[in-house]
Amino acid sequence: MASNSRRNMSSAWTQQQNKDFERALALYDKDTKDRWQNIARFVEGKSAEDVKRHYEILLADLQQIEAGRVPFPNYKTSSRKLHELQ
Repeated sequence: MASNSRRNMSSAWTQQQNKDFERALALYDKDTKDRWQNIARFVEGKSAEDVKRHYEILLADLQQIEAGRVPFPNYKTSSRKLHELQ
C-alpha cells in the first residue's frame, strides 16, 4: 500500500497537469482502447489510475453543479459590467 506522502503527492495537481489532462481528454474519448494509459502519458507524474480518478472527481463535480447543489460564486462585479456581459 502507498504511503500517505506518496498518496498526497499523486493527488495534488498542478495547473499544467490539469491543462494537459484536459487536452488529452479531448484526444482520447471513452471508446479509445487503453484510454487512461494514453491520457497518463500526456500528464507528467500521473499514472493511469491517477487520471481515471481525476476524471471521476470531475464528473462528480459536474453532477453537483448541474443539480444546483453548488452556489454561484459571489464575484465583485458592478451591475454595469454585468449588463455589458449580457
